[in-house]
Amino acid sequence: MPKEEPVISFDRVMLHYGEGAPVLRNISLSLYKKSFHFLTGASGAGKTSLLRLLYVGIRHSSGKLKIFGKDVSEISREEQCKLRQRIGVVFQDLNLLDHLTVLENVALPLKVIGEHTKRREHQAKEILDWVGLGNCFNARPDTLSGGQKQRVAIARAVITRPDILLADEPTGSVDEKIANKLMGLFYGMYKMGTCVVVATHYRQFVDKFHYNEIHLKHGCIVEKDQVEQDVTS
Repeated sequence: MPKEEPVISFDRVMLHYGEGAPVLRNISLSLYKKSFHFLTGASGAGKTSLLRLLYVGIRHSSGKLKIFGKDVSEISREEQCKLRQRIGVVFQDLNLLDHLTVLENVALPLKVIGEHTKRREHQAKEILDWVGLGNCFNARPDTLSGGQKQRVAIARAVITRPDILLADEPTGSVDEKIANKLMGLFYGMYKMGTCVVVATHYRQFVDKFHYNEIHLKHGCIVEKDQVEQDVTS
């Protein structure tokens, strides 16, 4: 039986911004479909930069990065766009479009891939109900609280059932009840075969759910004993 190919593969990847010191150093990592990973580390450790590499939002400086088996340094801009359609992303700045309603924001990824209007509206309403925003279909993002905006962004990221889901501090603006519900949504994506990567500083969730942990320290992935030292220091 052939060995499964990782959906994400880093081989000694380095990242520099300009002439400064490396933000990420010698990252070697393989992630597979139907897997769940917490990305942890102190502020400034490189978590957001690693997520942006995964989304092909920035280019790595050296080493080899493959996503879905394709070397991202060799693919065209058109191929990058197709690749991104298979990746759901929730970044801290959320990137909601204020001129669209909540429903339209969530349904937008389905519109991009050509889904029929009635079907995309039905799916958007369904997932908004699930995250507790069933009364906000016609609201504009600028009228929502921070926690509500966070849930809209998450609903938009998962609506296409992406092969990879990346979330940067997705529970940072919501209470514990909603945070647990969102973790349940991510778990459901993982069970359907998605590779889920959740960056978080919320140690309670990392310890509660016991998923794989990728811990960054000074731009490097460190071993479990160093994670424990970081947590207790």
